[in-house]
Amino acid sequence: MQIILNGEGREVADEIPLTGLLTELGLDARKIAIERNLEIVPRSTYNQVKLCQGDKLEIVHFIGGGDAAADTSVDQPMIIAGKEYKSRLIIGTGKYKNFAENAAALEASEAEIITVAVRRVNVTDPGQEMLVDYIDPKKYTYLPNTAGCYTADEALRTLRLAREAGGWDLVKLEVLGDQKTLYPNMPETLKAADVLVKEGFQVMVYCSDDPIQAQILEDIGCCAIMPLAAPIGSGLGVQNPVHIRFIIENAKVPVIVDAGVGCASDAAIAMELGCEGVLMNTAIAEAQDPVLMAEAMKHAIKAGRMSYLAGRMGRKLYADPSSPLAGLI
Repeated sequence: MQIILNGEGREVADEIPLTGLLTELGLDARKIAIERNLEIVPRSTYNQVKLCQGDKLEIVHFIGGGDAAADTSVDQPMIIAGKEYKSRLIIGTGKYKNFAENAAALEASEAEIITVAVRRVNVTDPGQEMLVDYIDPKKYTYLPNTAGCYTADEALRTLRLAREAGGWDLVKLEVLGDQKTLYPNMPETLKAADVLVKEGFQVMVYCSDDPIQAQILEDIGCCAIMPLAAPIGSGLGVQNPVHIRFIIENAKVPVIVDAGVGCASDAAIAMELGCEGVLMNTAIAEAQDPVLMAEAMKHAIKAGRMSYLAGRMGRKLYADPSSPLAGLI
């Protein structure tokens, strides 16, 4: 006899029970639902219900409400100057109320690299607390930076002193252009970077979001390129994602967004662009609860990285139903 099964004609044996049809189709009764002539058939009656000529059956099951997702890439650790880091978050040491708060925020962030400035020792009070009393340089990677330097010579002098003080070759170079914007002075930055690389420093360099300048710095030998997201301490977030994306696409060394992040979503956006990591200070230090913000940034970095690896859906002008139309009842 003839029945209609899921919209198509099918020949079956006379008065075949539903259980017989399911066996013939190779379907597990526990995983489907059946509608016969617009009425739901209870699963407990499948063996008693016998089909008749012209019966209309709908057999349905659950499917994913969207297209199958592609396999995501297996993430690799962040590698800077040959060393692996589990965390992609780098935090600073300025603007905290005290060293204890800084240490607590660092622990909450799970960052492994922390930037440090080089300043004169207070010789009138040699017993004054120091950062190393709270944050162990044997446990964390201290990253000496040249904050406050406006010429290549000032930056070179600072980092040479840093290497003498702590033996650090991995450094962060930033040469500022003016006090109002704290934008990088790129000619002086290039000059300093060239000398430092020749002297054996591993240079992570703060720079403008200019793909050409970033490429020149990489060609010089810098081990990480660090374009600003927005002016230092502004909290404006990523202002020029297109240029940062260009830098990432061209770079063969880690690209780490430096400066301008204000909240967790800013960090996630930077990571979704494909950055290897994010460096921040003010966003955590000037939060109402720095320790809680540090933890939020930790999660944002991880979420942004996962989102990047998963691959963003394409943007569309109009709606697109998530459930497939094929097999519609």
